[in-house]
Formats: sequence, C-alpha cells, structure tokens
Amino acid sequence: MMAPARRRLVGFGVAALVLAADKLVKWLMIGPLRLPQVQVIDLLPFFDLRWAQNFGVSFSLLSATSNESRWLLVGLTALIALGVLVWMLREQAMAEIAALGLVLGGALGNIHDRATLGYVVDYADLHFGEFRPFQIFNLADAAISIGVVIILARSFLSRDKRDQGDAGVPAKFERES
Repeated sequence: MMAPARRRLVGFGVAALVLAADKLVKWLMIGPLRLPQVQVIDLLPFFDLRWAQNFGVSFSLLSATSNESRWLLVGLTALIALGVLVWMLREQAMAEIAALGLVLGGALGNIHDRATLGYVVDYADLHFGEFRPFQIFNLADAAISIGVVIILARSFLSRDKRDQGDAGVPAKFERES
C-alpha cells in the first residue's frame, strides 16, 4: 500500500499536470491557432474549436460583469479550490485523491484565466448537428467534471457495497471482517 505522503504527491502531481496541460492548450488556442481571430476551426463533424469567453462559472452562472464581481468570483472559486485542497489532504483513498487532483488542477486553471484575463477561455464545442450536450468548455472544465463524476461514482458504489455487505451478515461476523 502507498504511504499517505506519496498519495498526496500523486494528487498534487495530477493537479499540476492538469494545470500545465490546460495552460498549454489555452496558449495554443490564443497564440498559434489564433482562435480569437478565426472564431471557429472545424475539426470533425461533431467537434469544433470555437472561441468563447466565459465571464461566469458553469453554464455562465454568476456572470462577472464588473471588475468587483470578477474579483469576487476569483475569491469564491479560490475558496472552493482551497476546500478541495483540504479535502484532498484529508482523503485516504487513492482514487478520490486523484479525482480531487483533477478538480483542483482544473479549478486553478480557470482561476488563473479569470484573474489574468477577466474571463475563462473556452474552446471545445461538442455538437451533433445543432444539438450541443454541453456548453463550450475547456480542458480544465473537463478535468473538473471527470473528477466529480469519479468521486460521485465511487461514493455511490461504495455505499452499495456497504449496504450489500451488511445484508444478511450477522453482526458478530461483520465486526471480524
């Protein structure tokens, strides 16, 4: 079994990797690909690179329309990221630590955008004809979403296992296992 300190390093490594990859891809979009100028790059029949500036959080909620609201949103998301960091430091299970690393790295990438640019750079447009199952998003958003899905799935699955394990097992045997 991996030592707790090593598990934390893995979590920090995942967060750092997500942050670095997010910054690299956004640099590519803004710099070499010139996405703000060309607006759309068609890649596949169901996936485009499309320039979008997100002034809010998920689904453009809490849109920051002033400098004050921008920094309030930076502060709020930084507090959430701090909460994720504390959770990651307290967590024991490797899968949850890695998932929290995904969430932390994605959050830091979007916080960096909002602090330096005033908005979050979004560019990934998944669509099937006119149907878009998601808003335009970025790598940081994807990492956050995947991390949350992993945490939720493991939470539901571990609860199911506990419930199944308790069913029909006498209490004296339950304590011994």
